[in-house]
Amino acid sequence: MHIMEGFLPVTHAVGWYAVSAPFVVLGARRLRRLVAERPEARMTLAASGAFAFVLSALKIPSVTGSCSHPTGTGLGAIVFGPPVMAVLGVIVLLFQALLLAHGGLTTLGANAFSMAIVGPWVAWGSWRLAGRAGLGFAASVFLAATLGNLATYVVTSLQLALAYPDPVSGFMGAALKFGAIFAVTQVPLAVAEGLLTVVVIEALSGRVRDGQRIATLAGEVK
Repeated sequence: MHIMEGFLPVTHAVGWYAVSAPFVVLGARRLRRLVAERPEARMTLAASGAFAFVLSALKIPSVTGSCSHPTGTGLGAIVFGPPVMAVLGVIVLLFQALLLAHGGLTTLGANAFSMAIVGPWVAWGSWRLAGRAGLGFAASVFLAATLGNLATYVVTSLQLALAYPDPVSGFMGAALKFGAIFAVTQVPLAVAEGLLTVVVIEALSGRVRDGQRIATLAGEVK
């Protein structure tokens, strides 16, 4: 993750575009409404996008046709919600494909689904559940960013396994092999991303109160 340009079969590439498109359209509508209602959120939106761009550009070679790196999407998912992060994530992936040859245009749909859609939804869900469980602000943010990162790579493993099932063990065997290779680099990266996200979101928040609403430059994080 990102899956490189031209690595997926055409039918898979088109299919992932079709799956990702509704999430991005919903996110674009949510983003437009957010900016109209709270123009002051633009700076925090830019910071969230930049955070994802910088972290996800720090790549380490991993599975053939792919790589390991932080995703940075947990921050935006917590502050603005997963729909908005879907749009920011697609913009990040598009810029990286065009400017850094990281990922690609044919695999944009697949990369968007794993990093800009599934990752943020898992991060946001983990954040909400951890908060309800009374884990505290820092622990909730750490858990959200870490699990969102790992979820991205679980999905990427499944995407690669769908495209290239193992000749003997099939889809599940390939998924386990891809996931095991990713885990070597991705688990420590996910933990590091979780810790960094705690530091950054505390800086954006201005003040932190466990179990309560957090005042941010964008408004309020619930």
